[in-house]
Amino acid sequence: MTAVPFISLSLRPVRHLRSLCNLRVPVTFLQATALELAILAGHLLLYPSGLFAERPGPGHPQDGDPAPGDGRHRRAQDEGACNPRPLDAEPASESECAPVPAATALPTGSGAVRPPAVLLHGFVDNRSVFVLLRRSLARHGWRHLECLNYSPLTCDIRTAAELLGRHIEEICARTGRSEVDIVGHSLGGLIARYYVQCLGGDQRVRTLVTLGTPHSGTTVAPLASAHPIVRQMRPGSAVIEELRRPAPGCRTRFVSFWSDLDQLMVPVETACVDHPDLIAQNVQVSGIGHLALPVHPAVAAGIRQALETSTSSADASGAVSVA
Repeated sequence: MTAVPFISLSLRPVRHLRSLCNLRVPVTFLQATALELAILAGHLLLYPSGLFAERPGPGHPQDGDPAPGDGRHRRAQDEGACNPRPLDAEPASESECAPVPAATALPTGSGAVRPPAVLLHGFVDNRSVFVLLRRSLARHGWRHLECLNYSPLTCDIRTAAELLGRHIEEICARTGRSEVDIVGHSLGGLIARYYVQCLGGDQRVRTLVTLGTPHSGTTVAPLASAHPIVRQMRPGSAVIEELRRPAPGCRTRFVSFWSDLDQLMVPVETACVDHPDLIAQNVQVSGIGHLALPVHPAVAAGIRQALETSTSSADASGAVSVA
């Protein structure tokens, strides 16, 4: 009589162990969380290096490259758009934007057609988050890279987008280019999208790559809603609704990288671009979190591929997994 409970109790832990062995998602989640913490620790060490203003490097116009047009980007149609205020936004130094040695560059001619690449960080971050990505792009032949800072005190996505437009005009005038590519992490991607879609930035931006950007709004971190710009990243906010409006003829190509383990995107699919008028491709990244997107080698390779792909050859939406 007493043997039955003993056998029953001894088998129950075995069944639990077998169940745990089959639960790959929690293990992957723990691994991704550990990686996020490691990246956060490393980024905190680099963070001070991204706070200081740096001089913009001189432009490197290419022979035969069209000069930037005289027309300015269109103003926002919405009456709620705010006038721009001075913010701390500084390009990368010339040492960071200098041409890479020929031995490490791509074959001759591949780099000559590339527009400048502009990197835009996320909320309460700075350009130091792009140290590894910038290095990866430089090693593969990108000759002109710009990392812009915007102040953590920025309270309006529209204001930040207008300032971004001014910097894009300055970059085009300085480099002799008519277009740029943008890579935006988190909030940076949303600011860039607003510039492209609502302020006529599609005349300047060839490709916009977003990394973990809340295109449809995110419900995470309710305590942070006291900050106005966080409220603008909520589903149903005025900014999110503006981005849902029709955008016929938008010329910019969108490539959005989203992670199935992004703890800051709730739901995770909110980091996908879903708009009938936009040329968009959504790229799924598996096994990493929000902070890993700008530093993961597989994502960096995907970004390089996205920037190499011409607009004319990317006229279809789709989903691809890179990790």
